[in-house]
Amino acid sequence: MRFLFKTDYEDDIKLFPHSGYVVSYGILLALLLIAPYVLSSYLMSQLVFVCIYATVGVGLLILTGFTGQASLGHAAFLAIGAYTAAYLQQYNVPFPVYFLAAGALTGLIGAMVGFPALRLTGIYLVIATISFALIVEEILARWESVTNGNEGMRVKTLSLLGVAVPRDSPTFYFLCLAVLVLTIVGTLNLLRSPTGRAFVAIRDSETAARSMGVNVALYKVKSFAISAAITGFAGVLFAHKLSFISPEMFTLQLSIEFIIVILIGGTFSLHGAVLGAIFIVMIDPFLTYLKDDLPGIIAGIAATFGAGPATAGNIQSKVAAFASLNGLKGAIYGIIIVLFVLFEPLGLYGRWLKIKLFFQLFPLYKRATFKRQKIYVKSERNR
Repeated sequence: MRFLFKTDYEDDIKLFPHSGYVVSYGILLALLLIAPYVLSSYLMSQLVFVCIYATVGVGLLILTGFTGQASLGHAAFLAIGAYTAAYLQQYNVPFPVYFLAAGALTGLIGAMVGFPALRLTGIYLVIATISFALIVEEILARWESVTNGNEGMRVKTLSLLGVAVPRDSPTFYFLCLAVLVLTIVGTLNLLRSPTGRAFVAIRDSETAARSMGVNVALYKVKSFAISAAITGFAGVLFAHKLSFISPEMFTLQLSIEFIIVILIGGTFSLHGAVLGAIFIVMIDPFLTYLKDDLPGIIAGIAATFGAGPATAGNIQSKVAAFASLNGLKGAIYGIIIVLFVLFEPLGLYGRWLKIKLFFQLFPLYKRATFKRQKIYVKSERNR
């Protein structure tokens, strides 16, 4: 077990608390850098989506996890970033310019959404962000002179410094990985700054934050803007990866997927955004496995235990029909949300912390270590 003795303020805000972090993250980064040369193209495509979803997850964590503001409208911010890139490409704007422009525009719109949301909390704020997402989806479908409406828009191959970067190339993967790493490092530094500490103070108690001189309204708008800007950057990469975008791709279900990313990974952890992104990206391959492979496996097991060919075929067809149900993906999402809310509110990263602490303190570990204490001052009991 490692004990850290902090002797000054600088020790408390180090990016890496000790050398073990440098070694472990260095090994992880090295593995990610050699991944394109040892993994198949399909797995590399999945890793690209993990990077994009994790980037959105980090942006959503700033708003939801660290500022305490709920949002079900981040698919709209992703769409704004994607359409900004596709539109500016038509005028031969270089990638660095429209990449930054997409983030700036999305951040500005996020700030505009943050202003009317200042007087809303809880379920009312969720409803407001859902309304924003529906408005954006309708604008994308109706503003045909810019977005081509429901016909969608083709996104050209990314060109970086005059060199084409195909969406399936290792270079595009490295670009997505670099954006994710820079986003995580930037967010870590943000959270160590006065702005980040103000975000956390607002999340814990708006009343206490105001009493310490925090301008709650200003920092809420900042949180919306920063979160939206990061999502806009991810939207540019998302558009290039898919090479075609249309309004029906940015629905409420996509916003729910982003919420599941941070819920599964951990609402208060940047590591959790990556873990949640891996989990959510693997849902579609899992559904494909259920539909294509699992029915045959179950039929084979039934035949092993004495079922006749007709019975085994009937079992296989029923399992295949169940795995092909239209609402199965939504049902899986619902079950995942319920299970994590009930049994592991801290997400996968929270479970990892518990396992690590168990071995650090064994045999003195107490099960109530992570139990949240519900202690409020009188002024907040009815909040």
